[in-house]
Amino acid sequence: MNSRITPNVQKLLIANIGLFILSAVLSTSVDLGDYLALNGIYSNSFQPYQFVTYMFMHAGFMHLFGNMLGLYFFGPLLEFFLGAKKFVILYFVCGIGAGILSWGVNAYEVQIIREDANAYFQSPDPDAYNVFINDHFKMGYDISEINKSVEDYIAEPENEKYVNDSKSWVQAIVTKQSNFSLVGASGSIFGILMAFALLFPNTELILLFPPIPIKAKYLVGAYALFEIYSLYVNRPDDNVAHFAHITGMIFAFILIRFWKTKRNSFY
Repeated sequence: MNSRITPNVQKLLIANIGLFILSAVLSTSVDLGDYLALNGIYSNSFQPYQFVTYMFMHAGFMHLFGNMLGLYFFGPLLEFFLGAKKFVILYFVCGIGAGILSWGVNAYEVQIIREDANAYFQSPDPDAYNVFINDHFKMGYDISEINKSVEDYIAEPENEKYVNDSKSWVQAIVTKQSNFSLVGASGSIFGILMAFALLFPNTELILLFPPIPIKAKYLVGAYALFEIYSLYVNRPDDNVAHFAHITGMIFAFILIRFWKTKRNSFY
């Protein structure tokens, strides 16, 4: 390990990387994601401890690499400045908080989808089917297939096959959205980025592409705007947890502002 790495940053790096390697080694016999990822409320795999363990699971190498790079570069200075206790609190509050809010939003959205699906099953018709697809379709299925099923149903609304096809698609979408699964330390890492920008706003950072200097407050501000924009656009093919990123930043903002009001214990 690099000597610049502080103790808790080192432990977090080891835990995240170690669990990623362990997950890869065991992948042929057991899927650790079933146990450690944060599963939705409607999943049989959901357990409360997953609000913590999901932070140490990652969807792939690049997901892990991006998060650990942020921890490596920004974590040590924060731990040195805040102290070990506050740094650990920051990391886990941002991560757990992002997980809880993301999980809660998904539970609310799935409840609405289920209610709309039940209403559709009771009174199926082409217009209601089209509205359901427009309101609730996300990534996971071929949109051209679904659009064709809508067109066929509109063309022949009395055709029993198209009615049944529409019900199958509605149920498939309900099942897909109910299978919520969140992994990654992104909530914590974005919290670290926000804390860094609040505490060292004028520190100049060098971007990789292009290699130009930029102050921390502008870089993190741009990140925040991009995450908000991505959440607003809500592209069907986007599986990035933008809401978790934003909430991680919000929790960090609240913590740093709170600690700053406690001057006697902050420095």
